[in-house]
Amino acid sequence: MSRTVAIVTMGCARNEVDSEELAGRLAADGWTLVADVEAAEVAVVNTCGFIESAKKDSIDALLEANSLKGHGTTRAVVAVGCMAERYGQELAKALPEADAILGFDDYQDISARLQSIVSGNSHTPHVPRDRRALLPIAPADRPAAKESNYTSTVGAGGSLLRKRLGNAPWAPLKIASGCDRRCAFCAIPYFRGSFISRHPDEILEEGKWLSAHGVSELFLVSENTTSYGKDLGDLKLMEKILPRFAAIEGIERVRLSYLQPAEMRPSLLQAMIETEKVAPYFDLSFQHSSPSVLRRMRRFGDSEKFLHLITQIRALSPEAGIRSNFIVGFPGETQADYEELADFISAAKLDAVGIFGYSDEDNTEALDLSDKVEEDVIRERVEALSSLADEMVSLRATGRIGEKVRVLIEDSQLQEGRAAHQGPEVDGTTTFVGTDFKVGQYIDAVIIDSMGADLVARAI
Repeated sequence: MSRTVAIVTMGCARNEVDSEELAGRLAADGWTLVADVEAAEVAVVNTCGFIESAKKDSIDALLEANSLKGHGTTRAVVAVGCMAERYGQELAKALPEADAILGFDDYQDISARLQSIVSGNSHTPHVPRDRRALLPIAPADRPAAKESNYTSTVGAGGSLLRKRLGNAPWAPLKIASGCDRRCAFCAIPYFRGSFISRHPDEILEEGKWLSAHGVSELFLVSENTTSYGKDLGDLKLMEKILPRFAAIEGIERVRLSYLQPAEMRPSLLQAMIETEKVAPYFDLSFQHSSPSVLRRMRRFGDSEKFLHLITQIRALSPEAGIRSNFIVGFPGETQADYEELADFISAAKLDAVGIFGYSDEDNTEALDLSDKVEEDVIRERVEALSSLADEMVSLRATGRIGEKVRVLIEDSQLQEGRAAHQGPEVDGTTTFVGTDFKVGQYIDAVIIDSMGADLVARAI
């Protein structure tokens, strides 16, 4: 019997890929995908469990879906995704409104799981475990062990079974999953597992599939794109396959995300700048610039090294877009550390900046660190640094007036799109006035004005 299901996606682009793979599995087994939760028998909420605000948003989405039960079509609400994987039984006890909490290992049999839940059967939520232990420590030993030890295909890095849930002209394409870094503030390796690269041929085939389904910009996503290929025996594999992405018929732009500054190598930088159709876009995960704070975070670098990297990028590509996120108030952060970070943001002149206040997270080293910064101090620093970051981003945008850009139109009503230096959803946009461009068109233009991070352009 055909049943209806709606998938609500919270969090990052990697979650969007997981949702489309779940949709593909369900559609292949006869389920009808609907966009409106009110029209679905089952609401599947793909949760985010990265930071407190994301967890709250996920819980709110689950509660909102649950409020529909008994008033229409909706019969069950199911939680999947990172928060569900991360907390399992604990989440089930805290959120009895959800009919089931499914972990990554349930994804392969998602249709049977949902059918059982709708039929009134109870589902025992999993007990979370450290997924780093499921594969060998040595990256080179992982491919052979992957099939037998890592049963969650989606969690392990994706598959070709996918169904698009939207019609945007861009789409995320997962190239790897998991992370080997041990940043003190991050629990992602604990619930996503060790780093696993997908095979190049598989990724390229999915890129071709996306192109055939209306996508012209591929957004390569992972927890750490600079590590791609290390478990396949070639740390420079990304440089080698970038031209193959660009050669896919119908693909006009390729974009990389989440680059670790400590792992940026000259060959990758050169490939990103020189490969045709690859956007000069650098999503660099700085997190801080004070060397003492970075060491406590279990990270590398400092203001000088990071500014040198930025200088290298702009020497090769002055129009390149550079974005980053920063954590304020990490345990042990002094006023001097904070001021060094403020000076760095002033000097870096980034195109987009995210500022986040530190919060304790389960299963992280930072949870047990001493010298916690007072919450009111964190709030003050976040507010002040956010204001400074907005000012610097605005100045960077103003400096682009007169620059030639190529804009992908994403909203025909607003006549809005993105230039090559603007990433999807989290960065600024470029708008035209008095035009009638269609979604999916690429428009050569010149920047004539700016408003904060956003730009206004005139078609050439």
